[in-house]
Amino acid sequence: MSASAECLKDIMETDIMDYMQVDHPYNEKEIWKMKHATPARIGIGHCGPRYTTEAELRFLASHAAANDAVYNEVPKETVKKLGVFEVQTKCANKNEMLLRPDWGRVFLPDAQETISQNCVHHPQVQIYFGDGLCSPSIEANIPDLFPTIKMGLEDKGITVGTPFFVRYCRVNTARTIGPLLDAQVTCVLIGERPGLLTSESMSAYIAYNARPDMLESEYTVVSNISRHGIPPVEAAAHIVDLIAQILEKKKSGVEFASAS
Repeated sequence: MSASAECLKDIMETDIMDYMQVDHPYNEKEIWKMKHATPARIGIGHCGPRYTTEAELRFLASHAAANDAVYNEVPKETVKKLGVFEVQTKCANKNEMLLRPDWGRVFLPDAQETISQNCVHHPQVQIYFGDGLCSPSIEANIPDLFPTIKMGLEDKGITVGTPFFVRYCRVNTARTIGPLLDAQVTCVLIGERPGLLTSESMSAYIAYNARPDMLESEYTVVSNISRHGIPPVEAAAHIVDLIAQILEKKKSGVEFASAS
């Protein structure tokens, strides 16, 4: 038997939207129409009252990928490829970040000094990246997402600050970054909690006049940025329009939505 014949089939090679294991469906055309409209697990088939072995294995593989996305680190090489400098929150490792989310929102003085020394001050918009709860989202989305946002904002005459990467990052680091760099708008592109549909999804949290006492309701959020959700380039265009409107109205979050 050849080496290739001995290898097990990679069941994850087929996208969930192109995967169906229903034998002799009554209306195959309609099932495919539903499957191509959503990445939900539709038409995966059963063996008696249970899922088929392949469907169960796909489920377990997706669950394992979601776990890995939370616990894995963003490689140093990835940060170098992005051409940005790196700082770290108060957390010493990923476990601390998960157990002490409050530490993932603050920086030690040395990290704040690094940010202050390496970044342009007084930008209209400060954008930075954080691993959050989904490390693979950085490599999967930032190479297309950030340059498109930057280009779109600059085309509108909006100044963009110096990008950087925050390890063990939580959303509310924006409460420190905004006033530290005196940015009108602060935007953190951060990995969001993964699910069974994707393990590389990202969100953009945008705040006008970010400050230590700001409320959660003051964030404007674009979520589900990934190839399985809102493609990075499409999300970038939406984020550019939102930031331009936020600068014009000088509001974000609930107040911005109410004024729109």
